[in-house]
Amino acid sequence: MKILFLTPQLPYPPRQGTTIRNYNLIRLLAPQHIIDLFTFLSPGEQLRPDNQLFSLCRQIVSAAQPARSLARRALDTLSAARPDMGLRLESEEAYSRLYTLLDGESYDLVQAEGIEMAAYGLAAAESQAGARLIFDDHNAEYLLQKRSALVDLGNPLRWPAACYSLVQWQKLRRYEQMICSRSAAVLAVSEPDRSALVQLVPDRLIDVVPNGIDLDEYPYPPAAPPLHQPPTLVFTGKMDYRPNVDAILWFAQAVLPLIQMQKPDVRLQVVGMNPHRRLASLAQLPGIEITGAVEDVRPYVYGAAVYVVPLRVGGGTRFKVLEALASGLPLVSTGLGVEGLGLQDGRELLIADDAQAFAGAVLRLLADQADGGVYCAGLRAAGRRFVESHFAWEQIVPRLERVYQAVLPK
Repeated sequence: MKILFLTPQLPYPPRQGTTIRNYNLIRLLAPQHIIDLFTFLSPGEQLRPDNQLFSLCRQIVSAAQPARSLARRALDTLSAARPDMGLRLESEEAYSRLYTLLDGESYDLVQAEGIEMAAYGLAAAESQAGARLIFDDHNAEYLLQKRSALVDLGNPLRWPAACYSLVQWQKLRRYEQMICSRSAAVLAVSEPDRSALVQLVPDRLIDVVPNGIDLDEYPYPPAAPPLHQPPTLVFTGKMDYRPNVDAILWFAQAVLPLIQMQKPDVRLQVVGMNPHRRLASLAQLPGIEITGAVEDVRPYVYGAAVYVVPLRVGGGTRFKVLEALASGLPLVSTGLGVEGLGLQDGRELLIADDAQAFAGAVLRLLADQADGGVYCAGLRAAGRRFVESHFAWEQIVPRLERVYQAVLPK
């Protein structure tokens, strides 16, 4: 089978959610199929000859990520029919390179990874007689913008952002509906996302192909972790991503002070690339470290006492949760933070949705660790077992293969 993958970022090295998903799908599909890749390079990024993707893909064609000013985005918000995400990678150069790649080729499948690549996916599939378009919707994006709008409406200082989300919510609803209706199959990363997309296109094949984890990259500690002095809480993620920014602002301002009232030495490490300017003020608060990009997040995860997932906005399934559970790190999350994963409060983690409950859950885990860590050990073991049973990539990719077989001619 010949498959053309269209990705919004270079999938290797896999540094964050989108690239982790794209790289692992390609890695496990490549031994059975011919894979060509069309992708975008971020400013300053180069596709080096020693990139591991060259051992997996027959051809790789890249285009530079286009620059798009705030003024252009504002104008498009007011005048364009397509949503902001659908215009982010719009580029004449990219279309030219894509059509050059397509010339003379005959693909069985074209797989567009995310809203940013949807227009390129349509263009590629329509130029290829018989090619089936697979749309991998990494989030039900219209639902994410709806949730963002509702959260921001509660804070007058965030009303401009709420207005933006209200507009994007409606644009994304129409755009996602159009893309899904013109695809042979749609991939959702969780059952809640699938349900949200079914509301848009009830007659379309929509299957759940969740995010996964390479368990070899996250070895399970054979012994209980040492006591952490001072006790450290950790959050990892791309820190210009709006749901992550909202999560850490809420945690730092509403939850962490409650924890520090009882344990003043508790520290919070926020680990991830591109910290948003809204987070700058947090670095001045006691016990908070904003690291920015790091070479490897695993030392921070393994070095923490508790992983926190204070998400109030978002969708999909979150790599950060899988990584924490695989690492054997006790976890406290909002219900939304683990939505769609099938985790149970008190079995693999603790779930809390308001500031008092969240602080209490963290304090409970810290107290248990100071007292021998028996309860935390149970959570750690159950969390690791859960990830091993449900979220290894080797278990997930066969689900994608079944989608392919369903849409190809018999």
